[in-house]
Amino acid sequence: MRLSEEASQFHYLQPDYDRPVLEIPAGFEQRVKIKLKQLYDEEACEKWYPELARICKVYYAYKSSQMISWDQKFDPANRFDQEDVILITYGDLIHQEGEMPLHTMRVICHRYFHDVFNTLHILPFYPYSSDRGFAVLDFEEVDPHLGTWEDILDLKKEFKLMFDGVLNHVSSKNKWFQEFLNQNPDYLDFFTVFSTHETISPDHLKLIVRPRTSDILSVFSTLNGRRLVWTTFSADQIDLNYNNPEVLIKMVEILLTYIRRGADMIRLDAVTYLWEELGTSCAHLEQNHLTIQLFRDILNLVAPHVALITETNVPHQDNIKYFGDGSNEAQKVYNFALPPLVLHAFQNADASILTAWASDLSPISDQATYFNFLDSHDGIGVMAVKDILSPQEIEKMALRVLEHGGYISYKDNSDGTKSPYELNITWYSAINNEDADETQELQINRYIASRSVALVLIGVPGIYFHGLLGSKNDAELVIEQKSTRSINRKNIEKTELIKALENTASTTSQVTYNLMQLIKIRIKEKAFHPNAAQRVLNLSRHLFSVLRISTDGDEQILTIVNITAEEQSIKISLPNHQLSFRRCVDLIHHKAYVVRDISLEITFRPYQVIWLKCHNEN
Repeated sequence: MRLSEEASQFHYLQPDYDRPVLEIPAGFEQRVKIKLKQLYDEEACEKWYPELARICKVYYAYKSSQMISWDQKFDPANRFDQEDVILITYGDLIHQEGEMPLHTMRVICHRYFHDVFNTLHILPFYPYSSDRGFAVLDFEEVDPHLGTWEDILDLKKEFKLMFDGVLNHVSSKNKWFQEFLNQNPDYLDFFTVFSTHETISPDHLKLIVRPRTSDILSVFSTLNGRRLVWTTFSADQIDLNYNNPEVLIKMVEILLTYIRRGADMIRLDAVTYLWEELGTSCAHLEQNHLTIQLFRDILNLVAPHVALITETNVPHQDNIKYFGDGSNEAQKVYNFALPPLVLHAFQNADASILTAWASDLSPISDQATYFNFLDSHDGIGVMAVKDILSPQEIEKMALRVLEHGGYISYKDNSDGTKSPYELNITWYSAINNEDADETQELQINRYIASRSVALVLIGVPGIYFHGLLGSKNDAELVIEQKSTRSINRKNIEKTELIKALENTASTTSQVTYNLMQLIKIRIKEKAFHPNAAQRVLNLSRHLFSVLRISTDGDEQILTIVNITAEEQSIKISLPNHQLSFRRCVDLIHHKAYVVRDISLEITFRPYQVIWLKCHNEN
């Protein structure tokens, strides 16, 4: 959905307490208190509910009259539409000497991408100490090396914005943790602390699911001696202790601050690991879901236009549980199974497994949908397909990534072994082998073909900036930063980017142009609405096909992509696939096809993508 003029009105800089204070409905109070009692107890509920209510009232006082009016008319069923396409980027991914990076980003996005993408996901732009923004020093400030809150609001004039809610952990240099080291009694319970390693039994350690092989307990010296602190990701990323309700309250306040600062969507980073409970896997516990439901209750009350999106790199069936019942948890869930399944299909020139999996994807509700992506700032996660692909298939896929110059990140298993958790490689290099004896045209066509899959499936598509450009592996940055994830995080000089985009012979220009042409078609077709019906057709193991039907039933688009380097010919019997149309026009190549004898015959060039808009009239 494009940003309306009303919705672009900003919050006030100061709260307006001359207006009537927000009235809290009885139903809201009841729902929130039930969750607080489930998460904590009766005493904690009675102590902390008034503070939650106060925070909601304060936020409401910042809302402009235009925003209050717009929120009152907001229909959650129309939150997303076919125009929603998200560009994912770091705030400092593009550099220009003498300019603040967020300003440079706005200049580039306005010049080249504003008519294609309506939403920007700016990866953590807060001050940080490591992990390219995911070890946050201060949740409520913009990294001064990137720009200011005014730069963020300037971006909002043209785009909806997605912020990161890095709720699971803080930097070891964060003031909260520094106060813990000082043994400030107000912060002693902000983190999960143990006196010795023996406090966690070997049996409990085996149960814990986490995406790293480092020690889960990191040693820190405090005013009162050494302490062992829970660190899911690294010694510089200290997990917050949600068993302390004050932590939850502070995070609610931070989320509402983000909304006041311009967030239309909030990505809940690493919520898989939000709560720790010994004797469990410490991953996607029921408390996680209750916490997200509580966030949703609060946003429904004071900011109904804001969507939550969960980033949970776990097996597919666990991942989609974060939709809740379709109306009470995340409005969008990262479709983590999609990237490895698309990669597997193109590596093997066989879409059978991708087709079978996609056939089970169905609408969640008119308020929630999938977030379809292929690459990210991290890499290609494989946890989501561990119950879809065999260990041998995952291992083979990972070995192909190594052959293409990528890396494999491992995680610890409960039996003491290690297994692939993430493939660190750019999507272009994952799909194409730079050393192969192939033409640039073939490799670009293969790349566009792979990306088309995420554009046609039910949901909202998102594209990482380096994916939009068709960037190749940056091995030098991996060596320089000693991080395999850096392979896909290269900063780009503005002048070099413009030169590459405007050089029609370059891979960057051709990839970007062709990908944006597909998106421009997509955002005009109501059959690609996230709530539009979907049927995945099993035409051939060499083809991947999806039929999309608009919500009003008036329009159908049959999408087919050849996932092989060979020409493919097919004769589609319409009755056999429950299709009914007389003719169709390829929206990409503007070629008309006519049904003859209840069949449609098509010959595909290698990696050709066809989107057929179907018609019943002659």
